[in-house]
Amino acid sequence: MIHHSQMLPQTQSLPTQFWPSLPLSKPTTIVYFSPPKSTPFRKSLFQTLKCSVSVAAEPAHLEMVRNKPFPAEVSRTIMELSSVASLSALTKDGWPLGVGVRFAVDPQGIPILCLNASRSHFSIDRRSSLHVQLEQCGLRTPQCTIEGSLDKPEDRMALKKLHSIWEKKFGEEVDENLLHVVSVERVLQMEDFQEVGTWVTSSEYKAANPDPLRDSAEKFVDEINTNHMEDVHRFCNIYVDLDFQPSEAKLIWVDRLGFDMRIYSPQKDVFEVRISFPREVADEKGAKSSFNSMSQLAWEVEKNYNAPDFKKVKQLKQITYRGQ
Repeated sequence: MIHHSQMLPQTQSLPTQFWPSLPLSKPTTIVYFSPPKSTPFRKSLFQTLKCSVSVAAEPAHLEMVRNKPFPAEVSRTIMELSSVASLSALTKDGWPLGVGVRFAVDPQGIPILCLNASRSHFSIDRRSSLHVQLEQCGLRTPQCTIEGSLDKPEDRMALKKLHSIWEKKFGEEVDENLLHVVSVERVLQMEDFQEVGTWVTSSEYKAANPDPLRDSAEKFVDEINTNHMEDVHRFCNIYVDLDFQPSEAKLIWVDRLGFDMRIYSPQKDVFEVRISFPREVADEKGAKSSFNSMSQLAWEVEKNYNAPDFKKVKQLKQITYRGQ
């Protein structure tokens, strides 16, 4: 028997075992992200798997475990995945002016800009803001706004490092005399349009790491929403405490701690719910392994082959802004 504390995310074939007290005559195949292989039902493998879910009551030593990334981490992820932003500053006659810019970021998340004639519009007051948005599968648009000072580095070594980062990001040469940076004083992170934002300090932002699944998250979500909708709906019924039968459900985004889902009620109300992985994952393979395990457990619970050994998610966030 594999206990929860011993279980590690993995993608290789798992050993076949039978649960002695529940003989099954029908084998099942629960395989995702790869060509299916016929495998006997693996009841006992998942008997003790626990799915850590958003607001579930956990033992005292787990109560403070966070089930979603911090705002500083979300901001760093947005900046890593984006390359276009709106730069706003005061003009020489005192009016605010916003212009579209391309940007890259250094290892601490400091934005690097290439400005030519547009720089001449701004006043000598270097205070500025850089607004960046990241559309997630057409369902949500998290965003961050960096407030700071628009500076032009003079140190030649620093400029060479910035030039190297820009070339790696865009695959093109750039005039080092046009390179600028926006120093980070603070960051406003918002989960979507019409949401209340959270302020992040400069030190929190620079110390945070972007999510390790960021480069594969969109592909992961697209594959689930395209090929595994049965599992998505089963997750709603098994892991979420709902008082209605969803008319539609979709994954929005995935990160190292879990995933967000958008759920639609028959009355056309829209909700967002957070479901955590059994444990933190480090890469795409770990996320796929955890999703497969949770899918298997949900199937077993639905078929009454296994008793639910977890608390259902009770916290639903009603969505007022629905995009397009």
